[in-house]
Formats: sequence, C-alpha cells, structure tokens
Amino acid sequence: MSERIIEIDTEFIKLGQLLKLADVADSGSEAKQFILEGSVFYNGELCLLRGKKVYHNDIITVFEEDIKVVGNTNNL
Repeated sequence: MSERIIEIDTEFIKLGQLLKLADVADSGSEAKQFILEGSVFYNGELCLLRGKKVYHNDIITVFEEDIKVVGNTNNL
C-alpha cells in the first residue's frame, strides 16, 4: 500500500474536498460516489460522510492508497 502526503493550510478539510485535492476524484459528484460505495476509510474506519472533517495527521485510505493530511508548518 502506498502513502501520499497532502498539506493543508487550514485546521481541517472536508473529505470530499480532500479527495479532489489529492486527485482521487475529478469532481465533487465523483468523490461522493466513491464515499457512498464504501471505498473510503477514515483512520481505518469505513466513512460514508462526504462532509466529514479531516484534520492534521488523519489518514484516509481509498483504493488501497493512504493519504495522510498534514498542516503547512509555515502557517501553523
């Protein structure tokens, strides 16, 4: 399984937005589809909420890829 780091400048990012930012989904509707079909895990737990808030150090797993969210150290 591979891991990718996504850096955000805010306290959190919504799950659907993260999937677009990470180039997993091309659109919000595609992100919603991936989430609702059960392809997305939040810190190891199945997540069906597109608006789930994802914070620094959370790990999202989608299609056997881990996406770790980190804060921009210049803005923290």
